[in-house]
Amino acid sequence: MATYDPFRDIDRLASTLFDTRRGPRRMPMDLFRDGDHYVLNADLPGIDPGSVDIDVDGQLLTIRAERTVGAADGVKWITRERETASFLRQLNLGQGIDTDAITATYSNGVLTVTIPVSEKAKPRKVEVVADGSAPTISARESDPQPIDQ
Repeated sequence: MATYDPFRDIDRLASTLFDTRRGPRRMPMDLFRDGDHYVLNADLPGIDPGSVDIDVDGQLLTIRAERTVGAADGVKWITRERETASFLRQLNLGQGIDTDAITATYSNGVLTVTIPVSEKAKPRKVEVVADGSAPTISARESDPQPIDQ
């Protein structure tokens, strides 16, 4: 048998009235680079994957998601702590990102966004070619050069 706790109801009422997190909430995320792409993992538990919206506008990546709590008609709630919520996260991608090749998957409450680095931004070697017209400079360790003062 459950006992009635009036302070719990007062606490719930106060958190409802003074909750500044109403509106879009932030989603906790991790971001790391793995070779030639970045990986963003965002926690979105209880989210329908169909409600996730990912937009790229220039260099701005926006992730939106909605959590809805469905209820059948005639249901009498005993307790309801899992509220409906909307989530929003925006990231400035900066230069050097292949925005056309960004992909996303959702599994076990975690959204994974893979952000590839563009070919132009990848590190590369630059070959130095001698054309024969420039003088060749050589120095031997055994012949130290005097320093003019």
